[in-house]
Amino acid sequence: MWYVNVVRKSSMRRRTFLKTSAAIAAAAALPGCKAPDGGVYTDDLVLDWRPYTGQLKYTFTIATYSRTFTPLVLVRLRWRGFNGYGEASMPQYLGESTESVTAFLARVAQEVLPRFKNPFLMEDILTEVDALSPRDTAAKAAVDIALHDLVGRILDRPWWQLWGYDAAKTPCTSYTIGYDASDDVVNEKIEEASWTKVVKVKLGMGEKEDKRMINLIRAKLDTVICIDANQGWKSREMALDMIYWLAERNVCLIEQPMAKENLDDAAWLTERSPLPVIADEACQRLADIPRLAGAYNGINIKLMKCTGMREAHKMAEMARGLGMDVMLGCMTETSVAISAAAQLSPVARWADLDGNILIANDCFNGMRLTDGKITLNDKPGIGVDPLKPFEEL
Repeated sequence: MWYVNVVRKSSMRRRTFLKTSAAIAAAAALPGCKAPDGGVYTDDLVLDWRPYTGQLKYTFTIATYSRTFTPLVLVRLRWRGFNGYGEASMPQYLGESTESVTAFLARVAQEVLPRFKNPFLMEDILTEVDALSPRDTAAKAAVDIALHDLVGRILDRPWWQLWGYDAAKTPCTSYTIGYDASDDVVNEKIEEASWTKVVKVKLGMGEKEDKRMINLIRAKLDTVICIDANQGWKSREMALDMIYWLAERNVCLIEQPMAKENLDDAAWLTERSPLPVIADEACQRLADIPRLAGAYNGINIKLMKCTGMREAHKMAEMARGLGMDVMLGCMTETSVAISAAAQLSPVARWADLDGNILIANDCFNGMRLTDGKITLNDKPGIGVDPLKPFEEL
């Protein structure tokens, strides 16, 4: 019976693979039929972009700075009448700006895309995009997400399905409460978070203020809490004391407790911690993961740090292969980047994909939450629709 089931599953996977391969070949070979919108199209890959400002519902404060908005650049990649959407989000610590992203996108449009007539050559296209610069990860992510969305739309399949994931296995997302010196403002944020099953709290302001934040939340909510110290705890002994205190207050994990460069102290802390310790700033891209194994229990993958869905998928598979847990995080983003990251959520133990909820002017429909749980739709690509024509965003 076991052998029969394996053969049957293998046969099903083979049929799925053959159908997908046939669809790719057919789409790539189409000569000039009607575009999906009825318009005339060419074989060129055309990249458009528009600056956008994500207005935060609340002032966002972490251990190192505060902000009330996030600059974004929305992109559209067109081919044969199909449109794929992407996004770059640029919080200040990434070191990118609207100007740097638009300059990078212009290079992609001029130096990379004209050499490709086939969007299915994703590995080649994204390898060349990555080679344009050693940095610009958010700009690269915008192109990567748009290309994934485009190819998924052509194949008429969502990426969670193309990757072979089970949409029923998505976790609940946390909802972030940033630090504030005012008890009234913190209480207002707590009320805003009353719907969620998991709250993420930004700490790292010092032991007194960190405990104040937790006590304010615990006075109103018994929700599970994730902690992000944003490298704010200065010694491993203080960090360990805080973790033991937090473990008694229904906290489930600790993100980046100390400076990202301090790998020895991270390993010391992880060995002794009663809670999982997750690398965030210490884990930027795929090449970082092998050295983090043993020093952390898991990694936080963010598309804006790792250049997009292609590398995020590889990072999740490598981390799981090394026995590490996977967390999915985000910046302040619209539903474009959030929905793109959500395609990976069935293989994540934890998710912090609330960036679109934290802004007041999301301009796309996409991934939805059901009682706090990430709910993946069956729409192709990354599963988003713009709320108005791209030219009017």
